[in-house]
Amino acid sequence: MTAFVRALLATLLILGLASCGHQSKLQTYHGPAVNLIEVHKADRKMFLIHDATILKTYDIQLGGNPVGTKHFEGDGKTPEGAYTISQRNAKSTYHLSLRISYPNGADRAYAKAAGKEPGGDIMIHGQPGWTKVAGDWTVGCIAVTDKEIEEIYAMVTPGTPIHIFP
Repeated sequence: MTAFVRALLATLLILGLASCGHQSKLQTYHGPAVNLIEVHKADRKMFLIHDATILKTYDIQLGGNPVGTKHFEGDGKTPEGAYTISQRNAKSTYHLSLRISYPNGADRAYAKAAGKEPGGDIMIHGQPGWTKVAGDWTVGCIAVTDKEIEEIYAMVTPGTPIHIFP
């Protein structure tokens, strides 16, 4: 057996063993329903809540210009206010994502009055690659680790209210 064939077989064996422990990024959740998400931007915290009970707490990353509320496309801010989770995306560029219903009617009216676009595609999502990016880096989204978005994605359904505080 040549050195090349041995190296190829060893590589295939390693890849085969590595895939044995692979789990799907889509998890299931059997606990209490999440009926509210609270985001506290200044504290960089997100809470998944059932009635008055906090089920989970996450450290978050925000837009690159996080102070103040989002008003316009490209401002790098994360919205503030009451929204809902409007959609789930299992094929997100950022591992998994949950769309936030920004912009609402008031957001659109504010931007229109200023002659600008409000922006959109605001999500709770994972990271852009294999490692966690440091600091606030999104364009206005709320980022967590890939492992955390897997958990959040399993726990949160469309229609869940999300309140984003300064």
